[in-house]
Amino acid sequence: MPLSRSLSMTSLSGVLPAWEEDELPVEDLLLFEVAWEVTNKVGGIYTVIQTKAKITVDEWGENYYMMGPYFEQNFKTQVEGCEPPNPAIRKAMDALIHNGCQVHFGRWLIEGSPYVILFDIGSAAWNLDRWKGDLWQTCSIGLPYHDREANDSLILGSLIAWFFKEVSWCSPNVIGHFHEWQAGAGLILSRSRKIPMATVFTTHATLLGRYLCAGNADFYNNLDKFNIDKEAGERQIYHRYCLERAAVHCAHVFTTVSQITAVEANHMLHRKPDVVTPNGLNVKKFSAMHEFQNLHSTSKIRIQEFVRGHFYGHLDFNLEKTLFFFIAGRYEFSNKGADIFLESLSRLNYLLRVRNDVTVVVFFIMPAKTNNFNVESLKGQAVRKQLWDTAHTVKEKFGKKLYDALLTGTIPDMNSILDRDDFTIMKRAIYATQRHSLPPVTTHNMLDDSTDPILSNVRRIGLFNSRNDRVKIIFHPEFLSSTSPLLPMDYEDFVRGCNLGVFPSYYEPWGYTPGECTVMGIPSVTTNLSGFGCFMEEHVSDPAAYGIYIVDRRFRSPEESCNQLTQFMFSFCQQSRRQRIIQRNRTERLSDLLDWRYLGRVSAWERENHQRYTKSITFPPQTEGFRYPRPYSVPPSPSASLHSTPHHSDVEDDDDESYDEDEEAERDRLNIKAPFALGAMPEGKKKQPGESGN
Repeated sequence: MPLSRSLSMTSLSGVLPAWEEDELPVEDLLLFEVAWEVTNKVGGIYTVIQTKAKITVDEWGENYYMMGPYFEQNFKTQVEGCEPPNPAIRKAMDALIHNGCQVHFGRWLIEGSPYVILFDIGSAAWNLDRWKGDLWQTCSIGLPYHDREANDSLILGSLIAWFFKEVSWCSPNVIGHFHEWQAGAGLILSRSRKIPMATVFTTHATLLGRYLCAGNADFYNNLDKFNIDKEAGERQIYHRYCLERAAVHCAHVFTTVSQITAVEANHMLHRKPDVVTPNGLNVKKFSAMHEFQNLHSTSKIRIQEFVRGHFYGHLDFNLEKTLFFFIAGRYEFSNKGADIFLESLSRLNYLLRVRNDVTVVVFFIMPAKTNNFNVESLKGQAVRKQLWDTAHTVKEKFGKKLYDALLTGTIPDMNSILDRDDFTIMKRAIYATQRHSLPPVTTHNMLDDSTDPILSNVRRIGLFNSRNDRVKIIFHPEFLSSTSPLLPMDYEDFVRGCNLGVFPSYYEPWGYTPGECTVMGIPSVTTNLSGFGCFMEEHVSDPAAYGIYIVDRRFRSPEESCNQLTQFMFSFCQQSRRQRIIQRNRTERLSDLLDWRYLGRVSAWERENHQRYTKSITFPPQTEGFRYPRPYSVPPSPSASLHSTPHHSDVEDDDDESYDEDEEAERDRLNIKAPFALGAMPEGKKKQPGESGN
């Protein structure tokens, strides 16, 4: 099932062409972006719209509005209420409010401060039966009474279509961008009522695709064999699937976030996407390369402190030779690749015990049902703090006596500088670190301990954090927070402190977790079944040299993929400290690829605007290939190097040796070859399986 190279919004040529001031007359247009996750964090779409807000506001100014459901707590904590500056918006809101529906307006307190229009679903719920009838009469889609999420989506969609109808009377140039099936009802109703507006629908993952992969179906090898209606009906999501498919076919422009999702949508929804718009991030660039390295060092120290407490009494491994790996995201055991990851960790443990003295501590950050922190985890942090306080007390007394002795011109007897009480305190502290059980695998009390997929597989592979294991596992079944009494770190700080993120997903339409690792300069493992992995394969000749390890889960068997993942992790463990620093520098330099400043400049709704309203607009020419801009100390064509990982020094570096970036930059310059360009695909030719796009 080869993927053809379709037009991508990221086919840049080094530097993005600049827009002229008069090229896009947005002053005559109103752009509305509709999503269930506006001010409402549920999943990855929240990150998409939040991070994209600033660049969109910069371009569209006060003509850009986000729309979503109103939740009182979210509005109070995230939105600054204000009056709409546009009379058409004010008039449309008043029309709904005068008919008994509550509409709220304000600025979302995120970067860019975009305007938001939030609709109170509860205030309009009395219209539900009538709107269900309208939906049935219009497109023969019926919604069951027990599916509250679908019913709420219909109420939101009906309010939005009503709002657009009111706006269109005052401002005819309206563009609506809808995300996912929850916002699809608004698009369907707007088109069925012939409201004069341009529409775009973006699917970030197909409903049925997610369900099928979660059910362990051989999804990608059978895309053309599934009976779509039958599969959706058996999973009791047929009405949701109908909403999604109707929205796809009603939209003027249909987009997806990756090439792999484009193929999936073509089979699941029976429409080929018009354009692929990869997801980006707001990238914070540092003035000097060592700044993000310092952040890594600071965050790593905080993780080390947690590990000292968690493994008290069994801390017989050197933390300076310990690497921190992690996997994070929704708890979809097989979709997120936790199954293959655990199996690979078992094999990595064997290799490290036989051939290496490195220890790997692996964190699973996946929210699951718990009732509280477990006592042993909390006790470990208390013991660590007690030891620290004891050491600090003894240090103060030792320092004072040493200072007094030196003032008198004598060197004190080190055997007598500490008295009996000091030794007693230290011995009591040592005895407090004794434990008669192994360090816990999970930090919380799990409600479904016996059937939990991660814990069941940990028992199967036998990784119980014993002394002779070189791979230790910590399952943290809730999202990270700086207010946690156990691991007080925000997710961003935690990622910066780790050495490698591992995300061997089977179903991942885009994949924000490896993208976040990349912009923070942390190497990561992804797969060629994720949108992020396919994107990197297309635009980087040798991703592994830049810290992006791509596991082949598409053209290899599960056993082969597992072995490949094991080898990636084992090779990473064999790198010296200097090599890891070089690789982090290279990984961070890829962040420009994921910056919304690049990915968001030519978008689908601008193209629709071009087609419907502004025939005179001339878009910058799309290049046929990609030329990665020349980085500071990395060859622009990694394939020119014979190494698939960062170039080894002639002499093995000691881990304590400091890193001289100028020296390493000069070494890298010796490998610089002429920049490569991705050639245009010949007409009618499709990329063959395994081709990276170069």
